[in-house]
Amino acid sequence: MRILLTGANGYIGMRLLPVLVEAGHEVTCVVRDVNRFRPSNEILSKVHIIEFDFLHPENAVQNFNHKTFDVAYYLIHSLGDTHTTLKEYEIRAAGCFVLVATLTQVKQVIYLGGISNEENLSPHLLARKAVKDILMHSGIAYTVFEAGIIVGSGSVSFEIIRDLSEKLPIMIAPRWLNTRCQPIAIRNLINYLHRSLLNDKTFNRTFEVGGPDVLTYKQMLLDFAAVRGYKRYIFALPVLFPSLSAYWLYFTTSANFTIARQLVQSMKTDVICKEHSIEQIIPQKMIPYREAIKMAFLKIEQNMVVSSWTDAASSSLAELDLKQYVEVPVNGCYKDRRWIEIDKDKKEEIADRIFGIGGNHGWYYADMLWRIRGWLDKLFGGVGISRGRRSDIQIQTGDALDFWRVLLADRKNYRLLLFAEMKLPGEAWLEFSIVENDYRCILKQTATFRPKGIMGRNYWYSMLPFHYFIFRHMLKRIAGKEKIKTSGLQGVA
Repeated sequence: MRILLTGANGYIGMRLLPVLVEAGHEVTCVVRDVNRFRPSNEILSKVHIIEFDFLHPENAVQNFNHKTFDVAYYLIHSLGDTHTTLKEYEIRAAGCFVLVATLTQVKQVIYLGGISNEENLSPHLLARKAVKDILMHSGIAYTVFEAGIIVGSGSVSFEIIRDLSEKLPIMIAPRWLNTRCQPIAIRNLINYLHRSLLNDKTFNRTFEVGGPDVLTYKQMLLDFAAVRGYKRYIFALPVLFPSLSAYWLYFTTSANFTIARQLVQSMKTDVICKEHSIEQIIPQKMIPYREAIKMAFLKIEQNMVVSSWTDAASSSLAELDLKQYVEVPVNGCYKDRRWIEIDKDKKEEIADRIFGIGGNHGWYYADMLWRIRGWLDKLFGGVGISRGRRSDIQIQTGDALDFWRVLLADRKNYRLLLFAEMKLPGEAWLEFSIVENDYRCILKQTATFRPKGIMGRNYWYSMLPFHYFIFRHMLKRIAGKEKIKTSGLQGVA
């Protein structure tokens, strides 16, 4: 079966893709930036890739003319985008998708949205409902799945609940703690998405999908803590405080403020399935909430997390094409260049430290200063340092790495290039590489900063004393010349 998978490098897309490939389907993946699409080499060799932005329908004919598909998945989600209003973004992208589906003679479109069976919906859920309406009136057979909280390692909901449960022994929160929802395990959701392929019983139908448990957000937090072996105390206030709640989530979790605000708005409404017909059409064993958490942590502990919401798109650079930043600029920049000679026999050991930097491993020197920098970034509206890493042992181009974005992760040639996503009066790069010839082997570390105006220049000079100590000792510890003493930075696995 020929399948068009949009949002292929998103959280759901990266989970669905291996299932489709393993089933023997011919999959064409649509991504905004091909350089940030990094499935396994085995999967990459079996799929086709189209680089296309659904906000630009004028390029649709050029990219999709003379192509045909049986089924198209619409998994594009604008939760973290802020460059246009949410509903406008959703409507424009969905309209372009319908155009592409029509051009390519698609027989069925499959869409994943949010449960929207209540009257007072948040702007986020209203936008998702608008997308559903566009697909329903496209003239193409549609299958719509509506889900609430998705429980799986790396999902935005899972990681926010994890942050709150692990960081806060006592929580006092507004009354949205008593809002009810019906979480679904990622494995069950992917099974629904896969088994609906050209299943005529699902044509022109909307299905609400959820797990076997109906819980309040307070119960979910307490159950999560219980699974992890924590004792937590949670008290709900009788008022809502939406703005305060958004800031609370922003400062205590890895979510940026846009996501935190949209989630709080959605938390005012119960998200429970009122329609259950999918259970007869696609029967499967539904995984309870606590079991789904245990399964997620098994993946985390084995460093087998396939995707994370933080890697799907930059939280602060949604409008930027990161390809233009792979070539580090020379003119108009300040640089901190350092190098140290290393033993060739220890090259792989040193490379492990380079490609293991950040997240739970920390930054090898002055971890508390890195934390403070992350807190300041959050204070000024940045992403902060709590995003961590998708995996402690694997890193790929496009991954989020604390408040950096991985522009290049080339283990074969020993080069790691990071681009700063923290709030800065300029642009910053951090690069590690190992170079050698017949006589010497050198570990190089280069920090590059391109300032914007006088504020940028003042920022660079004010940070010089910190750079001197931090970068100097960080290089030595990566090289194995100093003992690493770090408590690690807690991040997303």
